[in-house]
Amino acid sequence: MGDSKKYITAEELKKHNKREDVWISVQGKVYNVTDWIKQHPGGDIPILNLAGQEATDAFIAFHPGTAWKHLDNFFTGYYLQDYEVSEVSRDYRKLCVDFAKAGLFEKKGHGVMYSFCFIGFLLFLTFYGVLFSNSFLIHMLSGALLGLTWMQISYLGHDSGHYLIMTTKGFNKMVQIMSGNCLTGISIAWWKWTHNAHHVACNSLDYDPDLQHLPVFAVSSSLFKSLNSTFYGRELTFDSLAKFFVSYQHFTFYPIICVSRVNLFVQTLLLLFSKRKVPDRFLNILGIMVFWTWFPLLVLSLPNWTERVLFVLTSFAVTGIQHVQFCLNHFAADVYVGQPKGNDWFEKQTAGTIDIDCSPLMDWFFGGLQFQLEHHLFPRLPRCQLRKISPIVQELCKKHNLSYRSLSFFEANRWTIRTLRTAAMQARGMLWEAVNTHG
Repeated sequence: MGDSKKYITAEELKKHNKREDVWISVQGKVYNVTDWIKQHPGGDIPILNLAGQEATDAFIAFHPGTAWKHLDNFFTGYYLQDYEVSEVSRDYRKLCVDFAKAGLFEKKGHGVMYSFCFIGFLLFLTFYGVLFSNSFLIHMLSGALLGLTWMQISYLGHDSGHYLIMTTKGFNKMVQIMSGNCLTGISIAWWKWTHNAHHVACNSLDYDPDLQHLPVFAVSSSLFKSLNSTFYGRELTFDSLAKFFVSYQHFTFYPIICVSRVNLFVQTLLLLFSKRKVPDRFLNILGIMVFWTWFPLLVLSLPNWTERVLFVLTSFAVTGIQHVQFCLNHFAADVYVGQPKGNDWFEKQTAGTIDIDCSPLMDWFFGGLQFQLEHHLFPRLPRCQLRKISPIVQELCKKHNLSYRSLSFFEANRWTIRTLRTAAMQARGMLWEAVNTHG
């Protein structure tokens, strides 16, 4: 009896890669998700980035087993011709199944409870130091504690965005709004929008928003070509201003990072008051209003403007350590130009990430994200499991001759500055050439 299935080729699938016509393949079955992208909880960007492709590994990475039943609603009736699974993808999918059977995706440990208690304690010390002390040093220490608090809150918000850290979706959303909008002033809607795109398009210069920092930073000379950002829908212009800033970026990196939180506040407001569809827009705006009520009042409780300015700068600078960490995880890793490919998911994550090697005693400080590759491969895995699976991931990388880079915090900083300096020297050559040519 002959095969009655209907097939399309990979080339035919590629034609369905526009917002008004989005098809993807999962395990060889082809789905039309054109209408679903408007409702997708992870936003439209992750699906659009993989439109017209085989996307099984990405689907497995981001979705629990309960999501598979929803795919049938979008089945086109077609199967992908010559569908094949690479050896590394086969091993990766087996790991996902093994971790699920072992219950690792559900075993969150006591990390959430500890985080809540620690954050509460830090906030208490911060407010107590500002409101009940007249000491300049105590006020500055309180600013540093607030910066550390924001770091820990961000990790909690990050976890709640990737998996349920609470018993229900409603409570989980409440934690997201509280941890992001109310306590840090950074919208959880903005974070999800950019972070999901980053995960899918890890280190693509034109698809990953986490590498698009012109005019102040450029990690590769490929950005000198004024690439078009598919995420922001605009050109990443490398003009004379960008050439100047990038030429000195290895010197300005840390100072700019110290105040980079201001940019996150601006990006939050731009999204929330844009015409773009924003999930829970009202709750996000309400949460931001809560932050911009308590934070200015706390700062104004300090005795003079000198202390107020120094308090804010201290809190921003301490939180900047976290921003540096995120840069260390990716700036010095491999980059590429173009759409992410769903059929080399594992390879792209290994190429685009760098782990930070540290003692287990420092896991709380890095929020589990020092295991950046492990997190990118298994984003739904609770942070308490990442150190446990790290040796398994290392073995799989070794088996398939793929990169597994784990550097000390100091060494990762050195790699990052070296990457920035290399691009800076290339930009500086272009800058002086332009000066000599045009005067």
